[in-house]
Amino acid sequence: MRKVKIKFVDFSDEGLIKELRKLLSKHYELVECDNPDYLFYSVFGYEHLKYDCIRIFITGENFSPDFNVCDYAMGFDHISFEDRYLRVPLYLFYDYADGVSERASLTEDDIRSKSKFCNFVYSNSKNASPIREEFFHQLSAYKTVDSGGRFLNNIGGPVEDKDEFQKQYKFSIAFENSSTSGYTTEKLFEALKNGTIPIYWGNPNADKDFNPKSFINVHDYGSLDEVIEKVKQIDNDDSLFMEYLKQPMSIRPELDTEPLKECEEFLVHIIEQDYDKAFRRKDSYFSKNYLKQMRFYFLKQQKLSDVMKKLRS
Repeated sequence: MRKVKIKFVDFSDEGLIKELRKLLSKHYELVECDNPDYLFYSVFGYEHLKYDCIRIFITGENFSPDFNVCDYAMGFDHISFEDRYLRVPLYLFYDYADGVSERASLTEDDIRSKSKFCNFVYSNSKNASPIREEFFHQLSAYKTVDSGGRFLNNIGGPVEDKDEFQKQYKFSIAFENSSTSGYTTEKLFEALKNGTIPIYWGNPNADKDFNPKSFINVHDYGSLDEVIEKVKQIDNDDSLFMEYLKQPMSIRPELDTEPLKECEEFLVHIIEQDYDKAFRRKDSYFSKNYLKQMRFYFLKQQKLSDVMKKLRS
């Protein structure tokens, strides 16, 4: 098996790295080292600017790739850029195929057993739109919404198992931190696979990812009051509630069994090229100067941050 030198930097999610390793290990013997040929990086730092190899950007955050810095990218945006970009939403890394199967296996008894109204599971409000907290309080005026995370917790402490917690409820508040077309994370997927009706805000076009008949898309309504009226209608109509829960969540059958197949093929395509020809970054004065300025500014900021951390400790 061919040996390939790689490195992962600027990630916060070890689970994402683990999945990327798994995909690559099907085809290559991975050698993780400090002089890689292929660098995988994300948005949590500027370490990637130190490496002058083939750079592959991947994000689970609402952040678009900078193709002046990366050769290839995977993200949320609905864009097309030759062989340099692939849309790979974060939820595909969350056992997507198992989630589709779990949703499909819901029985009427499972649906009728849901005795609790609505859940809300978030760790904090940092970097999140205030609309999430606003909706939590507005819906709570109708019926108590159980908050099982650290943020706004009202059940005596955070839950240990989010999946098992959500499965008890008819509805789940599934709001992203921010709203951008294409940006659909695991929040909507988890609520769907756990057999609840997600009340979703984030990607206005989430119906391109999931069956629009299986969730309440806040973007389809003129106000939060209208959304709450819809929730009330479903909450008080067992047949309508049953209709939502019987809907499959998937509208993309090609992903139902092999959700990361395109991702795997994308990565193999990169590595199977002649190495020198696999670079895609522009080799121009302006591009080189842009990278030079970025390295100077951001790495200087990183060093300053490291010094301040040491002084505080």
